[in-house]
Amino acid sequence: MNAASRDELLEKLSNRGANIGVIGLGYVGLPLLLRFVEAGYMATGFDIDSSKIENLKAGQSYLKHIPIDVLSKNEQWDVTTDFSRASEVDAIILCVPTPLDDYRQPDLSYVTNSVESVLPYMHKGQVMSLESTTYPGTTEEELRPRLEQAGFKIGEDVFLVYSPEREDPGNANFNTQTIPKVCSGSTDNCREVARVLYGRVVDEVVPVSSTQVAEMTKILENTYRAVNIALVNELKMVADKMDIDIFEVIRAAATKPFGYTPFYPGPGLGGHCIPIDPFYLTWKAREYGVATRFIELAGQINTSMPNYVVSKVTEALNSHGKSVKGSKVLVLGIAYKKNIDDTRESPGAEIIAELLELGADVAYSDPHVPKFPPMRKHQISLTSTDLSSESISRFNCVLVVTAHDAFPWDDIVTNASLIVDSRGVLEPSGKIFHA
Repeated sequence: MNAASRDELLEKLSNRGANIGVIGLGYVGLPLLLRFVEAGYMATGFDIDSSKIENLKAGQSYLKHIPIDVLSKNEQWDVTTDFSRASEVDAIILCVPTPLDDYRQPDLSYVTNSVESVLPYMHKGQVMSLESTTYPGTTEEELRPRLEQAGFKIGEDVFLVYSPEREDPGNANFNTQTIPKVCSGSTDNCREVARVLYGRVVDEVVPVSSTQVAEMTKILENTYRAVNIALVNELKMVADKMDIDIFEVIRAAATKPFGYTPFYPGPGLGGHCIPIDPFYLTWKAREYGVATRFIELAGQINTSMPNYVVSKVTEALNSHGKSVKGSKVLVLGIAYKKNIDDTRESPGAEIIAELLELGADVAYSDPHVPKFPPMRKHQISLTSTDLSSESISRFNCVLVVTAHDAFPWDDIVTNASLIVDSRGVLEPSGKIFHA
């Protein structure tokens, strides 16, 4: 065993003499990079998107929840598109996307391409940590063979780690430092390196027995949410037929001090995790001959919600003597949850696309997203509409998709002729319908 490589790396990590490399400077990677800098480490950020690198070098933030003053340049950190500089770092942390392809199968190309990009420049005494959410077995089946084929001995020459990200943009109660960090490694030595790597930057490290357990932990967390949200989405449709306000039901049920956790229905799932991660597990389960029917049903319910919301808009317009075709519809919010600028997998995009297909004249307003961004499935050329009493009154229907605190709710209620609320933020009335 090459104890020298391990001991030297552990010493660097322990005394903050290590240079930490983070690949992928998005909603996970950038906060993690800055946290290592804050904790006293040298850090190098890598990204294939040159515009991100240019913004960061200029001290400009492209993420709303990362303030500009945090990005003031100093000699402690640098960012680059040059992956050959992986030779300069002691830790390589992968924070890249793991989307689904058109057939709902895992797309690991961002992970494998990142590994292949840095592999020629790796050397003994480095640790590689994968944070991207993926199916159990990815670290051992995809990363380990690549490192071994390059001639490295895992746990002796280099150290392989999995530690799932747990970022929650827009949540002021938790940040990178305060969220407990689950981690493990391919060997006992790798797990010890993981514990020290993250133990200097987060308040609580939670080591587990294997990388597969760590990978499964993140899948469980997000599947738990997906299934429970699907349940209340289905109950919302049932309650609607019974003329029962599901949001009032949930508020009442939440008064029970035990045995119940409130989940809330909505227009569909968004973000990079909950709409995607459960399908990683269902795909992997098929390899073992297991049908994850419960999870797949939850996915079907959640992905059907944008269509359900559009049907409620149709009903509401019909009740006011109008058809969808030709009606002016204002969609409030295209970020996937309130008070952030993240539009990944946002149900708002699917809703707008369906309304446009039905012939509606659609506009949107989102104080956090001034221009509709390019998306995987939809390319929509719209910019955010400024809200005023006059602009609100011009629309036949206002559809609440994301309930940002910044919206002028009193003005909206007063001036809109018809409101369809998919978030339950407004009390139903003659012109306010829940969806």
